[in-house]
Amino acid sequence: MAKDPKRKAKSSDPGWKYGFMPDPLKKETIQCIFCNKKVHSGIKRFKQHLSGHSGDAKICQHVPPIVSNEMAAYLKKNARTVIQDEPEDVEQNADEDGDQVEAAEPAVVKTPSSGTKVKQAKKKIAQSAITSFVVPAPPNPQTQKYSKGVTSMLYKTPEEVVSDRSWEILLESIGQYGHGYRSPTYHEIRGPLLERAEKRTMDLRKKHEESWKEYGCTIMSDGWTDTSRRHLINFLANSPAGTFFLGSVNASSEVADANMLADLLEKQIDKVGKEYVVQLVTDNGSNFKAAGRILMERIPHLFWTPCAAHCLNLLLEDIGAIKEINTCINSAKKVSRFIYKHGRLLDLMRDKLGGDLVRPGVTRFATSYLTLASMYRHKNGLRNLFVSDEWHNNNLAKSAEGKQAENIVLSMPFWSKVEMCLKASQPLLVALRLVDGDETPAAPEIMAAMDVAKNSIKDALKGKPALLTEVLNLYEKRWDNQMEQKLYGAALFLNPAKFFVIKENDKRQAARLRSMFNDVLWKMVSDDNDQTTISKQADDYERSEGECFSKQLAINDRTKKNPILWWGSYGGLAFELQTLAKRIISLCCSASGCERNWSAFAHIHTKKRNRLEHKRLNRLVSVSYNRKMHNKFQKIRELGSKGKKSNPLLLEEFEWENEWVDDNCEPVHTADGSAITWAHVDAAVGATHSLRGRNPPRAAAARAAISVSKTYTRKRKRPRAAGTQDIEEDESDDHDMRDESEDQQGGADSESEARMDEDESPGHATARDGGFHLDDDLLI
Repeated sequence: MAKDPKRKAKSSDPGWKYGFMPDPLKKETIQCIFCNKKVHSGIKRFKQHLSGHSGDAKICQHVPPIVSNEMAAYLKKNARTVIQDEPEDVEQNADEDGDQVEAAEPAVVKTPSSGTKVKQAKKKIAQSAITSFVVPAPPNPQTQKYSKGVTSMLYKTPEEVVSDRSWEILLESIGQYGHGYRSPTYHEIRGPLLERAEKRTMDLRKKHEESWKEYGCTIMSDGWTDTSRRHLINFLANSPAGTFFLGSVNASSEVADANMLADLLEKQIDKVGKEYVVQLVTDNGSNFKAAGRILMERIPHLFWTPCAAHCLNLLLEDIGAIKEINTCINSAKKVSRFIYKHGRLLDLMRDKLGGDLVRPGVTRFATSYLTLASMYRHKNGLRNLFVSDEWHNNNLAKSAEGKQAENIVLSMPFWSKVEMCLKASQPLLVALRLVDGDETPAAPEIMAAMDVAKNSIKDALKGKPALLTEVLNLYEKRWDNQMEQKLYGAALFLNPAKFFVIKENDKRQAARLRSMFNDVLWKMVSDDNDQTTISKQADDYERSEGECFSKQLAINDRTKKNPILWWGSYGGLAFELQTLAKRIISLCCSASGCERNWSAFAHIHTKKRNRLEHKRLNRLVSVSYNRKMHNKFQKIRELGSKGKKSNPLLLEEFEWENEWVDDNCEPVHTADGSAITWAHVDAAVGATHSLRGRNPPRAAAARAAISVSKTYTRKRKRPRAAGTQDIEEDESDDHDMRDESEDQQGGADSESEARMDEDESPGHATARDGGFHLDDDLLI
């Protein structure tokens, strides 16, 4: 068998028993386990390498005769054939991610296998047989003809589907079959094919169950109401193996009170196994909080914690409502909206900045702060845009909105406020990225990250005591009162990279963390003898004593390995503590996976499927969501192997329907005060699927003249070039032009200071801009 089974394709082909992929990204390269030779061009040539007969590959000199005979017999049996019957299910020869798809091999009239050394007499027969069923590559006009047929279907679905690996598998499978492929029927998709897909999903669950047994897991739950007014409650399980969708419940006919939620959650916990569930994470609603308390009474070792991502989003929203920060955000929106609704100006901006200015985030306030960070990063490029010849030779520069946008960008007070906003929000965005990410468990990191965030905000805003007091009060309200969880304190105690630094610098905090660990130990371990044993082992860990923790290698690797790997490497001789530590440090802090699941439901539950019973809908979501999450975690691991990180705060696709691009998306409020956008209204009524990847339509309208006083300081004149083409397009209706008083202050007195020299090169804001350093990882 192959030495590295994780690098074998999920295929029944016998060749994979004797080879593996040395590089998962090069799926056509297979390494022989007998001679270690790397064979390129796929599994067939590798079988020729093992068969011992001449062909397209060099013969293996170390292959056992029994293997050589097996491969030769297989190649002879599966010689090239003329397609007559329908092929077998392609997915049987594909791995779970669709990374390796081979053509099915129907058995009919045999013809010689192609190769470089086939005899001349047989070569003519083979060529005549091949040409009878191989469709030649069509010329470009025919390719466009077929693409037209494909796109006629695609334009009825979100365009993002073409970026999905499943789309590549679809086209590859049809292409391998060739002419005459029959699409599955409506009944087959709803019935037998769905059952087979569900079975493969259950096979995927087995890998998660192995992780649950070793590391424990977190049950995540959240409720939402779909477009049919059904109240659905989703349940997922998270562990180091990833997130797995367990199911959903239609609670439309019941009152979602604490007892009902507790009963539903307990059923899901029983399905996973009570002994494997360490933590329950839900949103911060009062009914879920009460349900968590009920479950902790029923299951003594269980912890309930609120969603950390939800708490941080609420905190960022509260900070954004502070007058000083809200004024800055509104001014920045005026600039971005003005640029994004004029196509040629948008192209000019992208040319000077090297990309988009707006950074759509997973939440409304993440978008606001990430876009402010992007503007600050490209401050010099934006200022260069509004002092360039292209801008001043354009009619937009004479419009009221254009003058307002120019004044904002060239105003020093505006950039000072942007910097102030980022000082208050950036440390919290770093923490939000941690709890919302999937690279590593967040439990061992979150408490330390929030302490760092709090101290960073104190240092950054110490020159503004009133603002600092307001931000810290919000911090205490949203975080300290809800997220000071003993479970996360115990996880920080068991994180060697963080704990020993804390112990050296803050002995009071280190003692507090040990106390939290003791409380968690008492709750999670019921046996008195086991408690004593683990407590003694924890003493050795805290003091770096004992056979496990005193070794220099273990001490050196505290900051080089993540906590799970460190405990796996050096905690073996303290087995009881190691077992408990794995269950604590492998926990997540967020239920954001449930929110990602909403999009899976929304995608599947369309008008054409609104009669689908909930059971079948649940099965569809289980298949769709679990495969999506499996692919996502695999992508994260591939990025990690390259030393890169994913950014859970940013959307993968640019989102036109946000308030930084389109003023029609300015949030409105419902009766209970919750913010919604017109995009939500559109989705709720099922009116349209918004166009992406192009500028929104523009309506021509006359503008009201608004006088704005300006003072210019330039090194040379900019005469308007004769015949210069305007970059103005049809202008949209006038929107809110009311300037805040802070914007008016950046007038004639400070304008000359704000305008940069023409010779100043565009680029990113640096430390000289007020000494503030932007975390570029937030914008990756």
